[in-house]
Amino acid sequence: MNPINFMKFRPFFIVLSLSLIFLSIFSIIVWGFKPSIDFKGGSIYEIKLPNSYNTNGIKNAFAANKIAINTISSTGPHTYLIKFIDISQTQKVKLDASLKIADKDFTALQFQTLGPSLGKELLQKTLFAVVLSAIALLIFIGTRFSDFTFGAGAILAMFHDAIILIGAFSLLGHFFGAELDALFVTALLTTLSASVHDTVVTFDRIRELKKQQYRLDWVSLVNQALTETIVRSFNTSMTVVFMLFALVVLGGETTRWFSMALLIGVVCGTYSSTGVAIPLVLLFKDLQSKKK
Repeated sequence: MNPINFMKFRPFFIVLSLSLIFLSIFSIIVWGFKPSIDFKGGSIYEIKLPNSYNTNGIKNAFAANKIAINTISSTGPHTYLIKFIDISQTQKVKLDASLKIADKDFTALQFQTLGPSLGKELLQKTLFAVVLSAIALLIFIGTRFSDFTFGAGAILAMFHDAIILIGAFSLLGHFFGAELDALFVTALLTTLSASVHDTVVTFDRIRELKKQQYRLDWVSLVNQALTETIVRSFNTSMTVVFMLFALVVLGGETTRWFSMALLIGVVCGTYSSTGVAIPLVLLFKDLQSKKK
């Protein structure tokens, strides 16, 4: 099979990636995020209203007690999960009385309050995990391939995906009300892992071809490696994309934004393996050759 010249699209990859990063940073700076109570603190209340078929009774009960609701989501038949600002015990007693009026068979399943300190701790641990993972991957990939340009390319592509995913949720939060919560953190870390995995598969093929055809230049090796691996990588990613798309469209409220984050991450990771990581490796190789 004659290799396809994928690297002729490097200028397009650069423009696309820089545009997405610029848009992400712009959104983060200008619009910020819509944090859930996982980060800013508040209360979570799961209740069951056996005789209710909509959320109007819940909204009226909260409005009567002047308690602002962040989100309401259905977790099962006649079961609802409500997130709202922190309230006192006295307010909760009054709220339960109002919910009892809305449905005489009202049942409280769980109630918990999260302080903002927990959200700060979660954010710190997430940042620490990302930095630690990046350092470990840089060392592992650089050592495994005996070439730290591969490790640097993979790590920079990983951060590329992270910035775009975070920026995408800033946009989704501004226009559609998507909240940043603990599930988003899970999706972010999963995305970083999947992005590096896809990249390493192509890197490994480049290394094998380099041993077999050591006289070929790096661009030719990359094009040949991509020609041999890109169909498999694309097909594997698409099976995940179809599943996640179905969850976004048909899934419940509690998992919709989590599925959306994973979907964005998988699409971005599949692109960055070809459009970011490999062009960066070639750039590093060009810089090395100029220094010699």
